Amino acid sequence: MAPLVYITGASSGIGQALAWRFYQAGFRLALVARRGEAMQAWAREQGMDVSRVGIYSADVADIDSIVAAGLRCISSQGLPDVVVANAGISVGMDSSVRSDLGVMARTFATNNTGLAATFHPFVGPMCRRGSGTLVGIGSVAAIRGLPGHGAYCASKAAVVAYCESLRGELRACGVKVVTLCPGYIDTPLTRQNRYAMPFLMPVQDFADAAFQAIRAGTSYRVIPWQMGMVAKALRALPNRLFDKLLAGRPRKRRVDEA
Repeated sequence: MAPLVYITGASSGIGQALAWRFYQAGFRLALVARRGEAMQAWAREQGMDVSRVGIYSADVADIDSIVAAGLRCISSQGLPDVVVANAGISVGMDSSVRSDLGVMARTFATNNTGLAATFHPFVGPMCRRGSGTLVGIGSVAAIRGLPGHGAYCASKAAVVAYCESLRGELRACGVKVVTLCPGYIDTPLTRQNRYAMPFLMPVQDFADAAFQAIRAGTSYRVIPWQMGMVAKALRALPNRLFDKLLAGRPRKRRVDEA
């Protein structure tokens, strides 16, 4: 039987591009998002073989919902070979605004607790099988905090640290953990940004590079690599220079500005 990949946030952007790349490589798909109808419509538009595609509607921010989706996948399609926890949100925040604390809580619920809950149904069975790959989608924004991006940067830094911890936990049982940190990828999400995006990468090019990294079991990779170099250079800057460089830079839109 063809291998199976389980992808959250599969209704658009990076998740959808990864789904298409894995499908082209012969994988069966288990696609998860809140908008199940949108995923079904997209699969039909691409002319996909419906026998190779399972659709699961779930809210990643709701632990019971996303855990149930994983269990339905195992019951209907079997234990995946690859699980990609891609679903995430990115919203600007201002800590002086009371309502933005709720934005931060929702960001963590989706990007962090939701990621762990995505992996949860598969960890035990994969360990018993002795194989599998869990993929966490971080961000180059994890490497250094950006003004106005506090919730997003903090959540993605947590993704990197969590996946590193999980990798150490699962190493002995044969399950790989891959952390991918996209730079600026051309998706509906980034098109809302109001600042320069160096090395902006077409989403399908990202999917190609990500697919290769996942198949190789690479523990950590920034895509495109140029953004990894930029982020490392920024990380090395003294705080005084870093703060001066970013002074006046446009910030990510907050909910009230969307």
